[in-house]
Amino acid sequence: MRQTVLEMLEQHVLLGERHIARQREIVADFHHKGFRTDLADELLNLFEQMQLLHVAHRDRIQKLGHIPRTAELRG
Repeated sequence: MRQTVLEMLEQHVLLGERHIARQREIVADFHHKGFRTDLADELLNLFEQMQLLHVAHRDRIQKLGHIPRTAELRG
């Protein structure tokens, strides 16, 4: 499958949003059930930090105006 680099970066951002939303659900569920949440909170924090990097990377590529036309996705 071929897609533009910008499309690929946007997919990374969207996937990151889904991971964060799901991890927030997990943290809330653990809290509700009285489980420890320290590791789940730590993972959520990592996802949020990664998301900031994904967004910054996408935005930087958009601003450059020099975007490679396609990227080969390996699956």
